[in-house]
Amino acid sequence: MLTPAELANIKQRFGIIGQSPELNRAIETAVQVANTDLSVLVIGESGVGKENIPKIIHHCSARRHAPYIATNCGGIPEGTVNSELFGHEKGAYSGAIADRKGYFEVADGGTIFLDEVGELPMSTQAMLLRILESGEYMKMGSSTVSKTNVRVVAATNVDLPKAIREGRFREDLYYRLNAVTIQLPALRNRQQDILPLFTKFTADCAERYKRPVIRPTDEAKAMLTKYYWRGNIRQLKNVAEQISILENDTELTGEILRKYLPDESMSMLPTAPQGIHTSIDDMKAEREFLYKLLYEMRNEMNELKSKMEKMQNGSAHPANHIPDYATDNWEMTEVRHATPAPHKPANADYAVDAEEISDGSLAVDENEKELIRKALEKHGGHRNLAAADLRISERTLYRKIKQYGLQ
Repeated sequence: MLTPAELANIKQRFGIIGQSPELNRAIETAVQVANTDLSVLVIGESGVGKENIPKIIHHCSARRHAPYIATNCGGIPEGTVNSELFGHEKGAYSGAIADRKGYFEVADGGTIFLDEVGELPMSTQAMLLRILESGEYMKMGSSTVSKTNVRVVAATNVDLPKAIREGRFREDLYYRLNAVTIQLPALRNRQQDILPLFTKFTADCAERYKRPVIRPTDEAKAMLTKYYWRGNIRQLKNVAEQISILENDTELTGEILRKYLPDESMSMLPTAPQGIHTSIDDMKAEREFLYKLLYEMRNEMNELKSKMEKMQNGSAHPANHIPDYATDNWEMTEVRHATPAPHKPANADYAVDAEEISDGSLAVDENEKELIRKALEKHGGHRNLAAADLRISERTLYRKIKQYGLQ
């Protein structure tokens, strides 16, 4: 157990603000496990400050003088993630014009922090598991086994047990990473820390840009404290900096603050105890259901298109096996009969224009594009907040932005 002075010293050293019991417990656990070689899994929502825990562990350990490397697994393209982490030899793939050291080789003797570890591809998860078990790995394009002595600290905002059930994460890797778990609380569950954090962010911004210091009224303080803060500390800092730069009045009223809090009517809700579902949770579940429905509809349209092409080639299934999508009320899945040919075949009543099916599939893509565009507009272009709102990873959002030309 750390003394109050020791705890305050660590917070000051790493720029941590807050007095909530959950935060203090997370810091104490990090210090306690620092001098072991156990793998640590840091869990918590996006924006809660998970990156501070591996820094504390490294600097309080015997590895403090060795390298410390932090990498965001969700931000590395899937095609290059193995090269980034484990390195490659010259000629391993097109464009590999020289040998390259991976992070595990560079961090030998030190600590590596794998943020968003839940986004790693399955093949990379298998290589990571081997390192955790034996310290061995192989560079891309190499047949030689290399060794490394690295302390691994991982973090995620993904529900890994759920990902395991869905086949997206290895169960054996989860137990290897999960030797010690440190959970950081959401900002809405640290209400006593919101105003000190806001004050710190506005003061820093005022000093950096020579702006007046913002002073919230009692109404604004109450609003800040009760707000849901979906993006946690990252979102709070963003709002504080926007207000400091754009507002000339030093007094922050509730009316002014409302302009900077998105979806206030949904977010200004009392914080519910953990385990109790709020209306926001219901909205998330409904959104997730709609996304799933859209993707299923697109798959069905593609399948129907394939069946229609087989029918036109004379290899179709009997007509009564074809689902009647024409009776569906969904506009994006509407199917119309094709113009009859001069010599009408026996199954012409069921002939479907393949181009129209394709248009239905594209309509689903347009809906997805519109959802992403609205999420980006809602959060002022901040991809991390948009990704959290859409319940997808930042890497997936980045890929979709490029796919739909939303740069």
